[in-house]
Amino acid sequence: MQVPAPFEYERATSVDNAIALLERLGSEARLIAGGHSLLPMMKLRLTDLEYVIDINDLHGELGYVRVGADEVRIGAMTRHRELLESPELAALFPIFADAEHVIADPVVRNRGTIGGSLCQADPSEDLTAVCTALDAHCVIRGSDGERVVGMEDFHRGPYETAVGTAEMLTEIRIPVRPHGSSAYAKVERRAGDWAVTSAGAAVWMDGDVISDARVGLAAVGPNTAGIPAISEALRGQPPSEELYAQAGGIAAQSCAPVTDNRGSADYKRHLADELTRRTLRTAVQRIQAGDAGDRAGVQEDD
Repeated sequence: MQVPAPFEYERATSVDNAIALLERLGSEARLIAGGHSLLPMMKLRLTDLEYVIDINDLHGELGYVRVGADEVRIGAMTRHRELLESPELAALFPIFADAEHVIADPVVRNRGTIGGSLCQADPSEDLTAVCTALDAHCVIRGSDGERVVGMEDFHRGPYETAVGTAEMLTEIRIPVRPHGSSAYAKVERRAGDWAVTSAGAAVWMDGDVISDARVGLAAVGPNTAGIPAISEALRGQPPSEELYAQAGGIAAQSCAPVTDNRGSADYKRHLADELTRRTLRTAVQRIQAGDAGDRAGVQEDD
């Protein structure tokens, strides 16, 4: 039976208490929320910690979805299930429901958190691509106060983030912009598995042209969470199959997958191309469907 090496257990009572424990215990301490990534790594002795700080009691403080006039704020302890079931997120950012439906299984979704997923920084993790596509920013808190970083700066490499040893991620902030929508698509070997390849896209339109677009990939190498070249290619252009194909080609060229038991590098590049096309197409269709619904509502009122 696989068991972790011996460690000391602490239970945080507040965010300030968790930060104080991190400062006192040092670099050999880690926070644990859902635990679905950290505990298996500890059992396999891939990480050897002296202290584990349980922050599940902080759900009341950090488990929320708050919608403001110009941004949505999501607490780092918000569970996957809560993201999936949020009507506000479904209306503003349908990419969340797309992604959460294919993340693991109900057991994991009931306990895992958005903060834990982002801080694990696994290259195959779904919500990194989601948050990058939505241009999210992360609030990192320490004893000296808060700082806000974008997703491109939050993830510094596989399993490495901008969160310091005595800091914690407390909130994710997502700007709300008009005339936009989003979508997520994933290919996996079996339901709930890590992605072979996945893609998230967000699109904003000004009339009949794309005013901005963002795409994030997962499971196809490091530094593919955001692809600026796709944004540059799509801005100011009317949506079309040719444009989606151009974006897909950029996605395939921008990633660096490796051949493993999930598929060959060429297959993953093909998926990066195809899933980029699909998510951009779906995001645009959702915008157009919403605009059509708005026009129909106005006609009915008349």
